[in-house]
Amino acid sequence: MSFRAPYPFGPKTPRVAVLRLQGVIAAGGGRGALSHATLSPLIERAFRKGKPKAVALQINSPGGSPVQSALIGAHIRRLGDELKIPIHAFVEDVAASGGYWLAAAADDIHVDPSSITGSIGVISAGFGFHELIGRWGIERRVHTAGEDKSLLDPFRPERDSDIARLKTIQARIHDSFIAHVKARRGDKLAEDRDLFTGDIFVGEEAVEAGLVDGIGHLVPVLRERYGEHVTFSRLAPRRPFLQRLIPSVLDETASALEARALWARYGI
Repeated sequence: MSFRAPYPFGPKTPRVAVLRLQGVIAAGGGRGALSHATLSPLIERAFRKGKPKAVALQINSPGGSPVQSALIGAHIRRLGDELKIPIHAFVEDVAASGGYWLAAAADDIHVDPSSITGSIGVISAGFGFHELIGRWGIERRVHTAGEDKSLLDPFRPERDSDIARLKTIQARIHDSFIAHVKARRGDKLAEDRDLFTGDIFVGEEAVEAGLVDGIGHLVPVLRERYGEHVTFSRLAPRRPFLQRLIPSVLDETASALEARALWARYGI
C-alpha cells in the first residue's frame, strides 16, 4: 500500500482544467449547441475551482452566432486576466468562424496537422419561395408599419435595398471579428496575405499564417509545459435533464439540420 504525503508536506501536483467546447454556437443552446448561458457556470468552475495551473480549451466547432462567440470568448479572457491563469487552446477537427473566435481568446493555439481553422468572415444563407407559392396560387399578405420591417422576407422577391442593408450589417460584424483576431494575435499574423476573406487554413498552413502557434495535441503539449505528473480535470456542458428526457422532435430536427449544414461546410 503506497502513501503520498499531502500538500504542503509533499509537492503539489499541477492541475489543468480542460473545458470542452464542441458543437455549433447558438443562443438557444439546443441539441448540444454552445451558448454563453449554458457555458457560464462551467467557465467559472474551470477557472475558480481548486486554483488550476492553467485552463485548456478543447475546441471542435464550425462556428455560429457571432454574439454568443464574443460573450463566451470575453468571459474566458476576462477570468484568465483577472486570475492570472494561462489559457491554452487545442483544436480538433475544426475551429472555424465563431469556433476560431473562441480559440483566439487563448494565449496560444495548437492544432492537429489536419485541423481546419480560420473562416474569418460573416455569412447569411436562406431560400426564396415567392415563385413556388405563386405557382400554387398562394397570395402572401404582410402588413407592416415601417418599410424595412419585413427585411429579406423569403416569400417575396429580393429587394436591392434589403441586400444592401444586409451587407452593411455583415460588414460591421466582420469588422468586429477582424479587430478581435488582430487584438489577440497581434504581430503573429502574417502580413503577406489577406487572412480575413473567409478562407480556411489546414494544419501547418495556419501556423505559417500566424493564426495558430503550432502543431500538437493537448496531453503531450501540456505535459511538456507543466511536467509529466500534471493532472487534468475535464468539464463539458450537458443538456438539461428534461430536455434529454422529453426532447421536442421538431426542435431537434431543425437544430440537427442547421448543425449538419454548418459542419458540412468544412467537409465534416
